[in-house]
Amino acid sequence: MSLFKARDWWSTILGEKEEFDQGCMCVADVDNSGSGQDKIIVGSYMGYLRIFNPHPVKPGDGVQPEDLLLEVQLREPILQVEVGKFVSGTEGLHLAVLHCRKLCVYAVSGTLGNVEHGNQYQIKLMYEHNLQRTACNMTYGPFGGVKGRDLICIQSMDGMLMLFEQESYAFGRFLPGFLLPGPLTYSSRTDSFITVSSCRQVESYKYQVLAFATDADERQETEQQKLSSGKKLVVDWVLNIGEQALDICVVSFNQAVSSVFVLGERNFFCLKDNGQIRFMKKLDYSPSCFIPYCSVKEGTINTLIGNHSKMLNVYQDVTLKWATQLPHIPVSVKVANLQGLKGVIVTLSDNGHLQCSYLGTDPSLFQAPQVDSREINYEEFNAEMKKLQKIIKEATKTQDSSETVVLSVFLKGNCSPSELEGNCVVSYNTPTDLNPEGIPKVAQCNFRLPLRLICFPAQPSKAANHKLTIDTNKPPISFLTIFPDFVDSSEDDQANVLGFEFLTGSKTTLLASKTSQRYRIQSDQLEDLWLITEELTLRLREHFKKQNCKDFACTFSGSIPLQEYFELIDRHFELRLNAEKFQELLSERAVQFRAIERRLLTRFKDKTPAPLQHLDTLLEGTFREVIALADAAEENQANMFQAFTKLKSATHLVIMLISLWQKLSTDQVAILEATFLPLAEDTQELGWEETVDAAISYLLRTCLSKSSKEQALTLSSQLCMPKDTSRLKKNITLFCDRLAKGGRLSLSTESTTQQAAVIFVFSQFDHLLLLLQHIHSNAANEPQMVIFML
Repeated sequence: MSLFKARDWWSTILGEKEEFDQGCMCVADVDNSGSGQDKIIVGSYMGYLRIFNPHPVKPGDGVQPEDLLLEVQLREPILQVEVGKFVSGTEGLHLAVLHCRKLCVYAVSGTLGNVEHGNQYQIKLMYEHNLQRTACNMTYGPFGGVKGRDLICIQSMDGMLMLFEQESYAFGRFLPGFLLPGPLTYSSRTDSFITVSSCRQVESYKYQVLAFATDADERQETEQQKLSSGKKLVVDWVLNIGEQALDICVVSFNQAVSSVFVLGERNFFCLKDNGQIRFMKKLDYSPSCFIPYCSVKEGTINTLIGNHSKMLNVYQDVTLKWATQLPHIPVSVKVANLQGLKGVIVTLSDNGHLQCSYLGTDPSLFQAPQVDSREINYEEFNAEMKKLQKIIKEATKTQDSSETVVLSVFLKGNCSPSELEGNCVVSYNTPTDLNPEGIPKVAQCNFRLPLRLICFPAQPSKAANHKLTIDTNKPPISFLTIFPDFVDSSEDDQANVLGFEFLTGSKTTLLASKTSQRYRIQSDQLEDLWLITEELTLRLREHFKKQNCKDFACTFSGSIPLQEYFELIDRHFELRLNAEKFQELLSERAVQFRAIERRLLTRFKDKTPAPLQHLDTLLEGTFREVIALADAAEENQANMFQAFTKLKSATHLVIMLISLWQKLSTDQVAILEATFLPLAEDTQELGWEETVDAAISYLLRTCLSKSSKEQALTLSSQLCMPKDTSRLKKNITLFCDRLAKGGRLSLSTESTTQQAAVIFVFSQFDHLLLLLQHIHSNAANEPQMVIFML
């Protein structure tokens, strides 16, 4: 027995093949015994309701017959159980059971039985509510400041809050912008409901605002009817946490400030009543459930957090005070008072393992047995060693066989790719004698596709719109040497000039000077210069590396083509604006189409036939408009993909030119790449322009700042699509100007607050700007992989 295992006080297994979840357990004095002893109430998805009152003779005992007070099958899945003052006219505790389409409130009572039979318990249905919508979860409390009773609020799967004043239905309200249901709780201190929406933000709604908002049962779909009557449901406060939440809880103890606790997928948050963060704890594990409870230290709150590694961690605010091992993964955890033992930890797993445990350091009674002293048989040991060596040798032989995995690479869209590098991952199983099914393994390798796949030799062109010159410190090399796959050895006249034609039809020309150590790349399109320039520098470095020349270097002394680069930025941003307009128009036409459909349906259902009044013609015209807008939006999406690919190619080129111009180190180039290329794909929610603008602004306020005033400026806490690109182009120009005046890229600044601010900006959108992250994978001793272009 380990010293840090949870000490088993009482445990049992509930049913067979039953399933449980977070809301399936609660602890309370549900039978109103007055002794202050809690009972454990558990409901399952199979419809079984069980109530336990553990009486272990000694710690570690299993369930006794008298421990199970009640077991009844309700024939419908039980989503959640809660205990509160749910019946009018009495302040006694009653049990609320939430089903998919029903809410039932029961009274639990016990009667004294005969001597040998013990007490008898039963439940009595006080009232029930049939739900019109499928329920997800519920919460309860003294809504509106009522005294001596609890009201119930149920959240449906489609985002409606249904409020019940005990035996009667009060009203229903739809949450704005709803997509998926999240955890729900009630704060009596602020009289508000708190939930976590699918937008990954904590939202608080006042009960009074819900009560006076438009009735959900009478909600109209058309915009005109929405604006004509009723009040809009407005959120009280919002906090973006950047991740989904598993559970949410409001606690208020005498010695601690009232707080809202939110358990995320990777972080643990403590908020004030107004939504401000009190503290936040980053978790290095995947949590499964939690519960805050009273702490012995004034001003602090203890929290139990269970995780998927079968661990239960105890935190005092953000400090880990204890970690203990559980025999199962908990989906629900409570703290109860059982048989005079306060602070018993009650955990429930998804397959019905119910355990009551406590934290302690009981000594282990295990004693190591004495080692038998016997003489060593060397002959037997040598024979066993030879047998093991033979097994190892055979296993080593079988591992030398390699397999070839053939993969295909295809060109996406009618535009040249922005990079030729890629990453390949292959998963496979290696069977062994002990494991015939095989041991899962993963092989990974980085590759670079040949330039010949996307372009072929062409006639060089003398005239071009865009030209750039790369300087070197070595004499020019004949293209017959560094581009043998593009130059015919019989044509000596192409030794210093070479033409490339991409699959899209655009052409690029490469020239080598006969008198100086320079190479010129020219093309009609700025983005087409990138791949040829990159290939030239790579092949030159590889050539001089084979010649054992270690001082070879490339430089760029011309001007950075910012104006041409800005034209590509404007083109991409214009298409993003078009996409936003198409989305708005589609939304308007869809609302119009549904409104016409409803009117036609009403006419068709009417027993007395009425003229259609050209509604069918209007419906057909609206349908055609929707189809035309959808086709235009799809075409704009394809154009935006091409524009973004061209923008990435031009961005790669600008990064290379800046690095050659300023002779940046590898770390500085990494910062430059992460600043200008933070996104693999462009979306309407998070676009390239606002992301790059925020990253450049951060660098201008830190390592490239001129004064302490610039360092004191704070960045925006939210990224949104800008109105135009003027600010971005201004910041890029200023960025190059600061580099030209001696500025150096570095992340080691004296102020850490700005660093925390920029990390917070990108964490809200799941796109962290990791400016120093470089992944170099080594796939040695793994199966070989060959990339083919089919």
